[in-house]
Amino acid sequence: MVFSFMPRIAAQAAGAAGGMQGIIANSEDLPRVSIGTFIRNMGESTGLSAFINNVNQRETPAGEPITIFGWQELFMVAVGFLVIYLGAAKGFEPLLLIPIGFGIVFVNIPFAGMGEGHGFLNVIYNAGVGNEFFPLLIFIGIGAMTDFGPLIANPKTALLGAAAQFGVFSTLIGITAANYIPGVSFNLKEACSVAIIGGADGPTTIYIASKLAPHLLATVAVAAYSYMALVPLIQPPIMKALTTKHERLIKMKQLRPVSSNEKKMFPLVVFCLTILLIPSAAPLIGCLMFGNFIREIGVVDRLSKTAQNELMNIVSLLLSLGVGSQMTPEKFLNPSSIIIVIMGLVAFAIATAAGVLVAKFMNLFLKEKINPLIGSAGVSAVPMAARVSNKVGLEADPGNFLLMHAMGPNVAGVIGTAIAAGVMIAVYGG
Repeated sequence: MVFSFMPRIAAQAAGAAGGMQGIIANSEDLPRVSIGTFIRNMGESTGLSAFINNVNQRETPAGEPITIFGWQELFMVAVGFLVIYLGAAKGFEPLLLIPIGFGIVFVNIPFAGMGEGHGFLNVIYNAGVGNEFFPLLIFIGIGAMTDFGPLIANPKTALLGAAAQFGVFSTLIGITAANYIPGVSFNLKEACSVAIIGGADGPTTIYIASKLAPHLLATVAVAAYSYMALVPLIQPPIMKALTTKHERLIKMKQLRPVSSNEKKMFPLVVFCLTILLIPSAAPLIGCLMFGNFIREIGVVDRLSKTAQNELMNIVSLLLSLGVGSQMTPEKFLNPSSIIIVIMGLVAFAIATAAGVLVAKFMNLFLKEKINPLIGSAGVSAVPMAARVSNKVGLEADPGNFLLMHAMGPNVAGVIGTAIAAGVMIAVYGG
């Protein structure tokens, strides 16, 4: 027992002897710090000093060197708190915006290192955001939460989900044209990753970017999730501008009841068609249909409830933090990233407008008219876009409930965006 304490005793004795010379035992190799140096070092290690004086050399997503100043990191922190405010105080999709906002703040804290090396946020990003893991888990959860009944009951609304893909493919052309802007350069794989933002589907955006343009994943993911959260602000002006008061007042007949067997067969049929026709989209659609099948089959309720609740909540939290962690100055304060954010908004606006206009066009041939407002729900933001369609409809007529009708194109939009991603991967993924 005495032997086990000998190193401590020896160290204490050495410390006593060394203390006479002002040197603590085992600290001989450390620099001596005076009181003045100590105070100066403490001052330089504060966040205030870093925001004022820091200058770092980093790289943009395209690999170009860029100088980042402390005030730019402070600006990103302010953006993070703005995002938190929009989620917490204004109620704009708080389940998305609050963790994204904290991720932005965390990653831009000087000296914290949360987004570097073995940092907390970098671990999350590498574990599932920078690859297909989290997006596919999210699709399982979405499938388990989704009722395809409205789409099965009124299959023609699938055309509205397809119409929203105009936003994706028209922006694909627009983003390639952006190469004429000085300092901006996108190849077709990068253009696909930006254009898919028009589907307003964060997991699909992450999935396709990880396949075609991993270096743009951070920018396109934040843009996609931001526009998903801002659906209640972006869509209503477009919807009202493209419809008349009379069209907004159109009431639709109650949907027919959908049998349990129809709901059970639907995910299997869609999955089989995907395997045969667009296998590159099978991971996304397969996970979506797997989640829906365990919901409808009725013999694995525990799995279904886990996918809808615990799994969805945990993965959404981690995915949102990981997305926010990519919002750093070098990734956003450059011309290419600004173009991505702008073109993503254009894609989303075109997708919304296309859904409304196609609904108006369909009414030229339909005996039973559909309310064009549900066309805007063709984007993949489930169920946010459907709720917006219902809200705008209620503003025109408090007795006109469009939510269930809007869910048809809404879930069709999820499938449509996944198919669009599969087509892009099939064409450019080689």
